[in-house]
Amino acid sequence: MTPFDHAERRIWSGRAEAYADTYARLCAHPVPALLDAAEVGPGTRVLDVGCGTGTVSAAAVARGASVYAADADPGMVAATRRNVPSATAHIARLPELPYEDDTFDAAVGNFVLNHVGRPLAALAELRRITRPGGRVAVTIWRSPGAPGQTLIGRAARTAGLTRPTWLPALAPQDDFPRTPEGFAALLDAAGLLGAECSEVAWEHRCAPDIWWAGAERGIGAIGQVLNSGGAEGIAAARRAYDGLCTEFRTRDGLLVLPHVALLAAGAA
Repeated sequence: MTPFDHAERRIWSGRAEAYADTYARLCAHPVPALLDAAEVGPGTRVLDVGCGTGTVSAAAVARGASVYAADADPGMVAATRRNVPSATAHIARLPELPYEDDTFDAAVGNFVLNHVGRPLAALAELRRITRPGGRVAVTIWRSPGAPGQTLIGRAARTAGLTRPTWLPALAPQDDFPRTPEGFAALLDAAGLLGAECSEVAWEHRCAPDIWWAGAERGIGAIGQVLNSGGAEGIAAARRAYDGLCTEFRTRDGLLVLPHVALLAAGAA
């Protein structure tokens, strides 16, 4: 594993419940389009990699697919087993999956490539375990991010919080442009055929306290930044956050947060 992979395991360990309570609904938005791009339907043998708490797996089961699920975090796998008992879930991480070549008709990964140290190798692994002519479909967050994606980061910067030294960025040789062109090129490089990428934009509505709680409970890299300054730093960032929320707050008190993801797919 790369240093980035080791950091990701540390970040996500024990946070399945916090994710389910906060950001899981946000990440569910592209799921129908993701499954469409992978041509998942009745009888499709599909792998949901980076399954989290089971949102994609549940949607694939509802389409009549035969669903396998994998995640590097044991807590996430346990949550998927509870939430989607008909799925076969394994603890496994990219780019080393415990499946034979050409096992699946389709492989899908909803935002999982944001959390692996070697995205190109991860995509090549998804191509390996997908039968020739089968579909691979994946999402990532676009960069630069939409205003909703950057709200808590802006608050953290206002409070003087910075990325912890133990939290590495992706190695330069493994990084790629988070643009439609850059993401499609990564799928091409992994050997996927006819790769195409599009933007998926939506407005996520939620209560300010729920949006804040995900980061405060340590979800993702932003959660590590927010918690790097201890209680005092969190309090300072929360004051900044409360002020910035006025840009997105509706009359009913909810936030309307613009987000943009990238959805790419190709054939194995």
